[in-house]
Amino acid sequence: MYKDTVNFIKKQFPSQDFIPLHEPRFVGNEKKYVLDCIDSTFVSSVGKYVDDFEKQLAAYTGARYAVACVNGTAALHMAMIVAGVKENEIVITQALSFIATSNAISYLQASPVFIDVDTETLGLSPDSLKEYLQQHGVRKDDGFTYHKVTGQRIAACVPMHTFGFPCRIVEILAICQQYNIALIEDAAESIGSYYKGSHTGTYGLMGTFSFNGNKTITCGGGGAIITNDERLAKKAKHLTTQAKLPHRWDFVHDEIGYNYRMPNINAALMCAQMEQLDFFLTKKRELAKRYQEFFEGSPIKFVTEPADSKSNYWLCAIILENETERDKFLEYTNENGVMSRPVWKLMNKLKMFENCLKDDLKNSTRLASTLVNIPSSVIIK
Repeated sequence: MYKDTVNFIKKQFPSQDFIPLHEPRFVGNEKKYVLDCIDSTFVSSVGKYVDDFEKQLAAYTGARYAVACVNGTAALHMAMIVAGVKENEIVITQALSFIATSNAISYLQASPVFIDVDTETLGLSPDSLKEYLQQHGVRKDDGFTYHKVTGQRIAACVPMHTFGFPCRIVEILAICQQYNIALIEDAAESIGSYYKGSHTGTYGLMGTFSFNGNKTITCGGGGAIITNDERLAKKAKHLTTQAKLPHRWDFVHDEIGYNYRMPNINAALMCAQMEQLDFFLTKKRELAKRYQEFFEGSPIKFVTEPADSKSNYWLCAIILENETERDKFLEYTNENGVMSRPVWKLMNKLKMFENCLKDDLKNSTRLASTLVNIPSSVIIK
């Protein structure tokens, strides 16, 4: 089966000696817009492409506002700052996630609490979240929820739409509202993904995206915050530009700021990539359909979009029977010119986070030992 899989993948990506997991595609106006940006000399954090990209992203996702950032981690860090997360407070998230999620929480000196994921969505389980809060959370007279044992305020919940598969965000939102916990969606991987007809990132107080080089669309780095709250958007834009007050020549900063704004030259790339987004999504869904048909009836399960969802299929994923089979698959494919990767090591297994609070993480543990990502680049024919 592994040999057949390698041969099938190589047929999808012909004329490549080595097939990477996800390559960027620059097939539109990228060079034109970047050269225009260079000619304008506005290559840093001020320029028309930053403004244009923010408008395009807001329009595409259906959010009222977008704030371009230097990368997705910075966007998530800023979103939590603006949401009011403070030192020694708790942020609930998932252990099955890229480390940037937990890193951003740690920048605030807050404490991540790891909750299990759903096997269908690979994202934070609302059932596990509800159970954890029922057991460990208490809402006090000030309206906020605190951890019964540690006494820390549970300030935010940050679910991630893993590999572009939307989690059950409507149910998560209802639970967060019940406990007065700020919901911030880590939508880093899910540009072009929808849940119940609305784009990921639009359900929470804010949503954040990444446009790293391996994402569906990219400007090399890049990230963004989206929100429907004008106050939060203005605050995020102010803080990401060093909290500088507008003035023709004077340098006045009214609070601690951050150098988190996306440069105009990166935004030029993003504007061109946004023009290609729907085309890329169509091609990625076509590849996912071919994978699904290939693996149907085999002992390898191809992960498909969950109910009520439309996924961008950023990284296609398969689930092997057990850890032994997973490791055999990883070794065979990588030795034969096809890149495959296991899901990230669970956050609670890393030294920095091994003492963090968590639930049983039953589903996360099983997925961590059986899930593999396979080549998912846009195929241009």
